[in-house]
Amino acid sequence: MTSNIKILKPSDPQGSDLLAQERARATFDVKKLTLALYGSKELERLNRILKILENDPVFDKSNIYYMGRNELFEHALKKDKRLAQLIKKHKWNVEEIQIADLFLDLPGPFGLHRGMFIPTIFGQGSEEQKKKFLIPALKYEIIGCYAQTELGHGSNVQGLETSATYIPETDEFEIHSPHLTASKWWIGGLGRTANHAIVMALLKSNGKDFGPHPFIIQIRDMETHQPLSGITIGDIGPKFGYNSTDNGFMLFDHVRIPRSNMLSKFSQIKQGTGEYIRPPNDKLSYGTMVFVRAMIVTGVRVALARAATIAIRYSAVRRQFVDKDEPKKLKDGRIVETCVLDYTMQQYRLFPVIAQAYACYYTSKAMVDSYMNYMKQSSGGDFSSLADLHASSSGLKSLTTSMAVDSIEDCRRACGGHGYSSFSGFVTFYQNYLPNTTWEGDNYILTHQTVRYLLKTFREVVSNKNPEAYSHSNTSPTITYILQFLNNPNQTCTATTPSDFKNHEVQLRAFGHRSAYLIANAVDQIDNHKKSWNSMLIEVNRISRAHCQYLMARDFITALQKRHQQDEDERLRVLHDNPALIEVMTSVCNLFVLNTMEKELGEFLECGYLTSSQAKLIRFQVYDLLKEIRPNAVNLVDAFYVPEFMLQSALGRYDGKVYETMFDWASKEPLNEITLDINPNSEVLFRNKNGKARL
Repeated sequence: MTSNIKILKPSDPQGSDLLAQERARATFDVKKLTLALYGSKELERLNRILKILENDPVFDKSNIYYMGRNELFEHALKKDKRLAQLIKKHKWNVEEIQIADLFLDLPGPFGLHRGMFIPTIFGQGSEEQKKKFLIPALKYEIIGCYAQTELGHGSNVQGLETSATYIPETDEFEIHSPHLTASKWWIGGLGRTANHAIVMALLKSNGKDFGPHPFIIQIRDMETHQPLSGITIGDIGPKFGYNSTDNGFMLFDHVRIPRSNMLSKFSQIKQGTGEYIRPPNDKLSYGTMVFVRAMIVTGVRVALARAATIAIRYSAVRRQFVDKDEPKKLKDGRIVETCVLDYTMQQYRLFPVIAQAYACYYTSKAMVDSYMNYMKQSSGGDFSSLADLHASSSGLKSLTTSMAVDSIEDCRRACGGHGYSSFSGFVTFYQNYLPNTTWEGDNYILTHQTVRYLLKTFREVVSNKNPEAYSHSNTSPTITYILQFLNNPNQTCTATTPSDFKNHEVQLRAFGHRSAYLIANAVDQIDNHKKSWNSMLIEVNRISRAHCQYLMARDFITALQKRHQQDEDERLRVLHDNPALIEVMTSVCNLFVLNTMEKELGEFLECGYLTSSQAKLIRFQVYDLLKEIRPNAVNLVDAFYVPEFMLQSALGRYDGKVYETMFDWASKEPLNEITLDINPNSEVLFRNKNGKARL
């Protein structure tokens, strides 16, 4: 490499100076907003874990973008082994393990062990099964995976073909794959790693089929790590992403397991007789799924924050073209190109992503709080909130992960040509995030579960003889907006100016009316016009989307409402005690709500709540909100506190040294160490494969 490359600097103005200027113009204290998001205890924990990971050579990421699949898998296995050691050494709890996984940001072969195997045993196993399987799993003495999806069936769990037939003579289950399509497929950690699996199989006893149930099965020898007799296992091959994980396939040939290996907290098979004991509530098995989906929604806010951080910081550094109307000048009078973030179209593309990230923060918090409340209630035998929680978690998982995938790609595109480089931090990030739209329920299929609940609830409210009493006995926000619609189905918006749409009550009325209208229309089509479910699936998707957008708007608005001091945790207290934070967060909330309304204007107009003139007012208010947020854009993403260790982005560096880093990382490309022989008549490809090339 020639010597002058390392001493060259980018042309002025320097990226570090530009970001410093951006941070100086903000109207709020970024540290206080970070505190309002995480709280002091969580920040201390984040920093403590980050320091441990950054200082461990096993977790070095400097070569990650140059690795092929075999190297990547080896690196991920080494990472997961080391993480297991640290978990034991530091006695990390579930939340601390999740933080470490988040920062390491590399899917690994132990991921499903922590993410599905352990939670499923914890949630659905008996006390005896927890002693037998959960304790060694927590100690990493056994490594498990979660085998549900099959080659021929994914989201349709009822259509699974793997069977578990009870054999009363030996008190065993026989696990069998009757067809090729019954092969378990896509199972993370199965291909080469796991020695145990939770297998979803059709429970059959006394000639009856009781549907899919979970079974724990040892699949590999504990000494040789070879598949056990009757079990065929392998890796399914390279994927669009997640190539650091051994997603696998598995077939069973009449494999016998003890009856006690059926997870039996809620349902059992009686020894000898084969009698099936039903769970007290058919939806109890949904508990684990609700938890996983709550974690996925929590992950959405992190993904959006990460994407927005890269794109906003880079847009503040990148300069393109000269604005003839408002040319930018340096102190010496030279005219420079305009900062990309100053272009309104760039703001229109990126600022809503910031707003989505903050909205997902408050929705994920509300989801986790609801789940924890359900767990307390269910421990006392009260499962009344499960149906609503399951419906909300299904719809929110669908809405938010689809939103994240779209927004990550929008942020990448907003970075122009450099967004196509792996060094941008988007390429592997996007590839590995994409499966979120499919696993734990395909995003379109999940909406069915949400809408079936909403239609059922609507019918119950309509048929109730005393709607007012019904409303007082049930505080569900769904029932609240349904009752508001039924009491005044022809209600219209009263806004007459753009600023009227900054009123939170106006916003929630609009979202609630739109959702209730779509629900009412679907009930009418199905009940009165006898439309089939299949013919209504497009409407089903719209209803779920409308309902969950209402939930997100409500959660964001609720978080900003002033509460009594004794009811607030540290985060809310910091937020409400700082008017500058409330002001900027209100702008962000309004942008999320009104940008969402703008995207869905057709439905707000269709239900008659808005007029075409009001639609224009919303658009004008969105433009004004872009101006409000512009001075705070960089600080708003800084507040997310996404560390460089996780970003792995030349474009999103906190110090703004974009171009220096791009060149530095490019110089480390292994291909640059090879000199080619380009003579087509020579069989030699590389002249000095192990030598040093010259740049």
